[in-house]
Amino acid sequence: MSNNDVIIYTDGSSRGNPGPGGYGIVMEDCKTGFSKQYSKGFQNTTNNRMELLAVIDALKKLKKTKLKITVFTDSKYVVDSVEKKWIFKWKATGFKNKKNVDLWLEFLKLQELNNISFKWIKGHNNHLQNEICDKLAYKASENKILSIDEGYEKKNKLF
Repeated sequence: MSNNDVIIYTDGSSRGNPGPGGYGIVMEDCKTGFSKQYSKGFQNTTNNRMELLAVIDALKKLKKTKLKITVFTDSKYVVDSVEKKWIFKWKATGFKNKKNVDLWLEFLKLQELNNISFKWIKGHNNHLQNEICDKLAYKASENKILSIDEGYEKKNKLF
């Protein structure tokens, strides 16, 4: 993996599904060894939304484009949706009966900017960066002040 520019590790969680949730990110610059961690918590969301939002927010933090990136996540939902190209079929059918459309549309715009591959790693398996992301995500969900997951709330409003 030394040919990567950036390696991103992500994890998302929700306490209840839906419930308070959060995500954790570890980003590593492969050329310099520089590493940075991020997290954010939300009032009411789902685990899959947090898994996907972690990836999106990590990609938004990149200051350059045309990078070679590997994203490691324990989310089969995210990895399979992209690596098995399901996301492109969903887009072609207008995301009919699919969840998290707002996030998938945002992801599709971001993924065009870089060369991104996804690798699944088993969660809770003593993988250092995944464990850090897991702790960051859970701790973020416990913050006293939590953000609103606008996409989730909008989808569940009656008017």
